[in-house]
Amino acid sequence: MASNNENAAYVLLNGKPIGRVVDPLAFVKEVISFRRKGLIPNSINVAYIKKLNEVHINADRGRVRKPYIVVENGKSLLTPELKEKLKRKEISFNYLLLHGIIEYLDAEEESNAVVALREEDITKDTTHLEVDGASIFGLTMNLTTFNEHNTVAKHHLGANFIKQAQGVYALNYSKRFDSRAFLLYYPQRPLIDTAAYRKLNLEKHASGQNFVVALTTYFGYNMMDAVVLNKAAVERGLARSAFFKSYIAEERRYPGGQKERFAIPPPTAEGYLGESVYSKLSDDGIIEKEMDVKEGEAIIGKLSPPRFAEEPSISGGTPIEKHKDSSIVLKPNEDGVVDEVLFTETLSATKLVKVRVRSIKIPELGDKFGSRHGQKGVVGLIVPQEDMPFTKDGIIPDMLLNPLSLPSRMTLSHLLETLAGKAASYSGRTIDETPFTEKNGYEKVKDYEEILKRYGFNDMGNEVMYDGRTGKPFESKIFIGVVYYNRLWHMSSLKLQVRSTGPVQLLTRQPTEGKPRRGGLRFGEMERDALVGHGASMLLKDRMLDQSDKTEVWICKKCGNLAYYDYIKRQPTCYIDGPGDFVVSVEMSYAFKLLLEEIKAMHILTTIHINTE
Repeated sequence: MASNNENAAYVLLNGKPIGRVVDPLAFVKEVISFRRKGLIPNSINVAYIKKLNEVHINADRGRVRKPYIVVENGKSLLTPELKEKLKRKEISFNYLLLHGIIEYLDAEEESNAVVALREEDITKDTTHLEVDGASIFGLTMNLTTFNEHNTVAKHHLGANFIKQAQGVYALNYSKRFDSRAFLLYYPQRPLIDTAAYRKLNLEKHASGQNFVVALTTYFGYNMMDAVVLNKAAVERGLARSAFFKSYIAEERRYPGGQKERFAIPPPTAEGYLGESVYSKLSDDGIIEKEMDVKEGEAIIGKLSPPRFAEEPSISGGTPIEKHKDSSIVLKPNEDGVVDEVLFTETLSATKLVKVRVRSIKIPELGDKFGSRHGQKGVVGLIVPQEDMPFTKDGIIPDMLLNPLSLPSRMTLSHLLETLAGKAASYSGRTIDETPFTEKNGYEKVKDYEEILKRYGFNDMGNEVMYDGRTGKPFESKIFIGVVYYNRLWHMSSLKLQVRSTGPVQLLTRQPTEGKPRRGGLRFGEMERDALVGHGASMLLKDRMLDQSDKTEVWICKKCGNLAYYDYIKRQPTCYIDGPGDFVVSVEMSYAFKLLLEEIKAMHILTTIHINTE
């Protein structure tokens, strides 16, 4: 194999050079031939990188590899006879691997392969054939239907929605104490599924429901990404879920023999929050199951030793032990029912308590829904059933989807599922729509029309619908069918953030930021620019000054320096010029005052000139 030819290609084994070859293509072909004959392990992959003029042989661990059917002389080596033997279990998958009929390729060898999707696509240049058409997609993407009719961007979006969907995430959810968990009340298996969905037994972990969806507008309430829901369907349990949140507390030990303990904090404890906060705790400081709890109420009472060791106070000759309140309290906008309480021990033999709080999440305005095809939408309106459109058979849709959201996003698969779901619901069978796979019988798209005709419907799924408010039929027929929708964990009740007054930062005296700290919404520079562009000066002052960090500062008109108010003499006084009428009060942002003082700390004098005219 070694060669002194300058044009010879280097051979690298797991990234290390081991020699050179004059004819790299022939060398690669020979290695592949040996692998298929079983002379070398089938875990070895080889590829010629023309750009680098190098042959890469990979045999290391951790490579992602994918099986392909070998194609020779324009024909697949997996013959119909072998397929029949596989069905009868006369041979196994390992037999195909050992005899070079199927081989695994890694990323580098795959780049030199010409792969056909179907057997009829094989040409004289084809080197491999896909084992299954759906195998070009990943696991999550194979759970969505009609993928071959979608744009690429919607594949990723639909796969993300499946990961974000509320459902039965684990069958032992009642024994688990996850930090956050969602459980759908009435999960359903989809009417249109795929081979991957059935193989993974995901009907046991269903994460959505079959919605009756009509493509129509509703007075602008479902424009853009919004959807309109049927109030009666929501009250019957449509997309209703439970939200679980777990709280954990531990009796920690500290150096010096001090340790924490679970108890109801006494009024003498440092940071005591008031008697009403601890009213629902038991004698041991832990809340009971099925107790209603609201924001600000304690669910685990805990006492910690003080941060710094202090001399114990003597009262009547008895030392008073000091404690700090470290109770677990529900944060703002949190409430629910105590679902479960667990007592256990850590590895270091300290007591550990876990409390799981349950709250019911009924769909409301702002909650997010998504189909398996990347069609997401938030609830724009929940309409009483009597005001919803209905068909001649009295079918009232669960959801109204804006028809303009389909052509703009090029999700033809959503339309196909609507039609197929309608056909499946009347035929009483689920339909297999694994992407890039041949189907038999009525499971072809063209056969959906025949099913609907058989049951007396329009072959394209359109129906005459009546306005629930007037009782009159709409001028045009409306497309209505069944679509599998997921309720996503983005819910307005978990993101709601409202503040009028509240805590401020110690340094800048501006409102705190973030929901856990009862903060306000940030009014940034771009929002400021919008008000400046509109000339809304008073609104700008209200947002940036009055509602933020407005403060009154004493300024000396003579020297322009900051002054102060002398409470002993009861008059404002300048550090340089003393007291007098020339010291005036000026409104300004506290952050600006802070800036002046920071500049002074750098030995730069700044003065403020006040125009009194």
